[in-house]
Amino acid sequence: MSPVVYQIAADIVVATHFAFASFVLFGQIVILIGLFKKWSWIRNFKFRLLHLLCILFVVWESVSGITCPLTTWEHDLRMKAGETTYAGDFIPNLLHNLMFFSAKPWVFTLCYVLFGSAVLLTFIFAPPRKPFSKQKKSVSEDVTD
Repeated sequence: MSPVVYQIAADIVVATHFAFASFVLFGQIVILIGLFKKWSWIRNFKFRLLHLLCILFVVWESVSGITCPLTTWEHDLRMKAGETTYAGDFIPNLLHNLMFFSAKPWVFTLCYVLFGSAVLLTFIFAPPRKPFSKQKKSVSEDVTD
């Protein structure tokens, strides 16, 4: 296969990784804002469960000392493309540099555990609606679910 195909695949993987991390981070920010603004859609069970599971996966990886599969996959694809660094197109480099920076591994583990704890506490103290609740929803809630 052409090195360009591997490079494009690696770029797609890093964009996916960035989207995942953005969902976890900005999802929590939006949930907290929504609690204060009384947005009903932030109590959507599927959204909140998915958000919680995503950060719990990151915490599990970090505590277990496992490298994220997306990081490994991107690295392998870049190697197959013949890339030894992240030199290349602007957007993939930007996304990569926004996500990865140097620090001791324990710093990342601590950050992930603290953030995961915040998400879990939000899930407990500002719970989502029960998925099979028989309470009537307003028209605005029907639109946002």
